[in-house]
Amino acid sequence: MLEWIIQVITEHGYLAVLLLMCAENLFPPLPSELIMPFAGFAAARGDLGLAGVVASGTLGSLLGALPWYLAGRRLGSERLRRLAERHGRWLAVSAEDLDRAEAWFQRHGAAVLVLGRMVPGVRTLVAVPAGLAALPCRAFLAWSLLGSLLWTSLLTAAGYLLESQFEAVAGWLDPVAKAVLAVLLLTYLVRVLRLRRRGAAGSNAGRG
Repeated sequence: MLEWIIQVITEHGYLAVLLLMCAENLFPPLPSELIMPFAGFAAARGDLGLAGVVASGTLGSLLGALPWYLAGRRLGSERLRRLAERHGRWLAVSAEDLDRAEAWFQRHGAAVLVLGRMVPGVRTLVAVPAGLAALPCRAFLAWSLLGSLLWTSLLTAAGYLLESQFEAVAGWLDPVAKAVLAVLLLTYLVRVLRLRRRGAAGSNAGRG
């Protein structure tokens, strides 16, 4: 599996890194903790340039966060909560998740766009409260760019530096990657079922 992911990144280059990181921000099929270190491996092998990997990963992360920011800014809190309650199960997003992200933003301000990049689960929704608070787009892009650049650079550097030990770490990294993906998929399915059940219960209560 490790070789397969690296092969995909190697064959499709920076576009693959950009699209994977964009998708990771919209919904978590693969975490950035796997994508960027693998891209770092490819850069260390000479298949890709280190600067290009960081740039494409950062841009993908920024593009993936932008729809959440725009949703918060244009829809508002109440409409977003209703959408989450009705359709959020497919993205494993609940109204409580939105409330938690908004509380983070109120507590830390725009700096959460930097800090939140490094927190699984928060990084997906952290752009929403920035939109709800009507943070200027330029400020949102600047803070998000900084956070994304720091996070992708750190992960890429980890993969790049480990390249010399690739054969040594591949033996245990591959099953670890499989386990991480299995846990993510299981967590996603559990959240989808739980939110679907909660939505059905709410609908039944409303009819009653």
